[in-house]
Amino acid sequence: MKKLMFMAALMLSSVATYAQQAVGTWSIQPKAGITIANLTGDVDNNDAKVGFVGGAELEYQATDMISVTGGLLYSMQGSKFGEVKNNIDYLNIPVLCNVYVAKNLAVKLGAQFGFKVREDIDTGNNAVNKVVDIVKGDADAYNTFDFSIPVGLSYEYSNVVLDARYNWGVTNIAKDAPKDFKVHNSVFQITLGYKFNL
Repeated sequence: MKKLMFMAALMLSSVATYAQQAVGTWSIQPKAGITIANLTGDVDNNDAKVGFVGGAELEYQATDMISVTGGLLYSMQGSKFGEVKNNIDYLNIPVLCNVYVAKNLAVKLGAQFGFKVREDIDTGNNAVNKVVDIVKGDADAYNTFDFSIPVGLSYEYSNVVLDARYNWGVTNIAKDAPKDFKVHNSVFQITLGYKFNL
């Protein structure tokens, strides 16, 4: 029994080294990267498009294993239909719980609140004029609010953070569409950031 308790204490002491930041501290992390975005649901013949994501996240290290982050990120999303780009940009506010499952490696899960700041249809220089049949075929086809669930992983080394997450869109973003017509955001996001201790 004493050996078992000793082994448990040893495991817990090793767990305490998982997080890079000290318990009770705050840090801010400017970050930038790419999105690989698409639309799912009642849309056809669409492909993923690559865009930019950037902003900052504030982190509080609650325990040796758990931290909480809140951020503000500008995210270029949407999809492609051949040469036609359907651009939908958001200001996203992700709130995540980070669980450090190994040294400097965290699993992330939370909620993200998105607010549409730009929407347009780019036909490109060589594209023939065509109707993009998304919802209404115009540049105001999507609602201004989007709720998604981010899940992902991050790894830290010397305050440099590589973060990969998937933002699963829950909200039907189709504006003025029939009840049975659903469109959701589907976004992979990869960023590189640097933590500054506060």
